[in-house]
Amino acid sequence: MDFIVLIVVSFIIFLIGITGIFLNRKNVILVIMSVELMLLSVNFMLLIGSSYLDDRIGQIFVIFILTVAAAESSIGLAILVIFFRLKGTINIEFINQLRG
Repeated sequence: MDFIVLIVVSFIIFLIGITGIFLNRKNVILVIMSVELMLLSVNFMLLIGSSYLDDRIGQIFVIFILTVAAAESSIGLAILVIFFRLKGTINIEFINQLRG
C-alpha cells in the first residue's frame, strides 16, 4: 500500500481526535477517548515510518506509548470514578473546581 495514503489516514485520525476535543467540552470520557485517538494516530505514524525505513525502533516506541496510554487511561478513569462517587457528576465544569 502506498505510504502517502497511510500518512493521510493517520492525519485524518489525528484530526478526528482534535475535533473531538474541541467540539465536546462537556463530557470528560469523550475528551479522554479523543486523546487516546490522537495517540493512536501517532502510533500509526511511527509504525508507517518504521516500516518504510525497515527499522524496529519505531515499533519499540509504539509498545512504550501504548503502555503509557493504557496506564494514563486507567488512572484517569479511576480518578473520574472516585470524583463521580463524591460529587455525583463528571461534567468538566465541576471538575475545574479541583484546581488548587
